[in-house]
Amino acid sequence: MKHRIVVLGAGYAGAYAAGTLARRLSPADTEITVVNAEPDFVQRLRLHQLAAGQEIEAPQLADVFAGTGIRLRVARVTDVDPERRVVAVADSDGGGELGYDTLVYALGSRGADHGVPGVAEHAFDIAARPSAVRLRERLDSLGKRDGDGNVLVVGDGLTGIETATEIAESRPGLSVTLIARGELGAPLSAGARSHLRRACDRLGITVWEHTRVEAVEATRVLCADGTVLASDATVWTAGFAVAPIAATSGLEVTGNGRIVVDRTMRSVSHPDVYAAGDSAHAIGDNGRPLPMSCASAGYTGRQAVDAIVGHLTGREIANTKLEYVGNHISLGRTDGILQMVDGEAQAKPKYLGGRKAARIKEGILKMSLWATSHPTFGLPKRKHRLAAAPNLPAQKSAA
Repeated sequence: MKHRIVVLGAGYAGAYAAGTLARRLSPADTEITVVNAEPDFVQRLRLHQLAAGQEIEAPQLADVFAGTGIRLRVARVTDVDPERRVVAVADSDGGGELGYDTLVYALGSRGADHGVPGVAEHAFDIAARPSAVRLRERLDSLGKRDGDGNVLVVGDGLTGIETATEIAESRPGLSVTLIARGELGAPLSAGARSHLRRACDRLGITVWEHTRVEAVEATRVLCADGTVLASDATVWTAGFAVAPIAATSGLEVTGNGRIVVDRTMRSVSHPDVYAAGDSAHAIGDNGRPLPMSCASAGYTGRQAVDAIVGHLTGREIANTKLEYVGNHISLGRTDGILQMVDGEAQAKPKYLGGRKAARIKEGILKMSLWATSHPTFGLPKRKHRLAAAPNLPAQKSAA
């Protein structure tokens, strides 16, 4: 009987893990199924561009996995039962259950409202493609009105900075305001912070620093100091959170719901489960938890694959580097910041800014898309006997 591997999520971590497992394991001995809620691959690192009005490539997962032996199940994960080793899914056919021998949990993250009133009802986010499309439609409607529209971006992390600068550059008719809880670009070096401020000035972005938002309403934002800011579109980028599925399943998780894993990305409570990407609480080589990022998805996905292959083949399990080396920040299409960090995750004094940094960021994005679109890196199709199944029927009971 084949060893059943089920991968939950086909984002940067899940798609990479599934493709690499298909490349390294024999299809005669293993069966790999990927479960994803959407039929296409979402370039999450480009969703701020999509929201701003640009066209972003979204490869169909059925095409991505064609000929690799990977089975695709387009469905939403509703529950995981690690004791019975089954995953419950829902789709237009009603759903069902998928049994597994090894589970790779890579469902990623979503926007976090931190309990701020009105965010869920009135704010937009770019944590997922549907919400980014809704924001794009709202910005389109503002562009058709007489007079400028006010766009407020709440949160000055990397997502907030990229979103504010992209919208300001792509839609110069709109007034963009960036709300920072502390100093703008606080984690960056002094030089990079100055570069960021110049970019905001160049793009006409108004910056409110040391400002905490207490509530979001349909046409305004209320701040803790009593300031009221008018808004035609409020974009919430103040952090990310994971879905509660792992926590409710009985897997050991952190207080914020991320799966606690060992050095090999194996769940410390259930050895048949591995986690990768934003869903995993992984400790980096510097002793700190890896941040939610595309880079972390790559490191944790690679380590999970090495561990799974090692356990199934009896080979020695290699330790993948688990490091956080820096941030690549786009400031529109022709400007950017490359900020490296030291072993303590503190910004190094030097940084790279301008067009060269923008080109490096663009190169990283293209490389990530290529790797996802070629999950087995060109492995000959004849080595795989199974064809990708765009809508694999779910099992109605545990295997």
